[in-house]
Amino acid sequence: MADPMKIRATLKGDLADVRVLMGHPMETGQRKDGAGKPIPLHFIQEVTVKLNGKTVIEGQISQAISRNPVFSFRVKGAKSGDKVEISWLDNKGDTNRTEAAIA
Repeated sequence: MADPMKIRATLKGDLADVRVLMGHPMETGQRKDGAGKPIPLHFIQEVTVKLNGKTVIEGQISQAISRNPVFSFRVKGAKSGDKVEISWLDNKGDTNRTEAAIA
């Protein structure tokens, strides 16, 4: 099961400032465990952001991002109470999704 995500979305004019913490190990495949065996790759590949069900951001990332990444972005045309949904898919097929209302 994926670690929970924490999201904060605040409104400034017609821009929503969104910040999300994605709980994920983000393994590069270069570290070794206690027995000296390589820890397999495990990282988020795709991130999607939706505003009221409409996709506003789609992105691909790689194993070069640190553990438990934090992403910040702005969404134009948002209103107080609008729903922001963030989801990701990793290289093992695991997914996670969270949503929040813009305050």
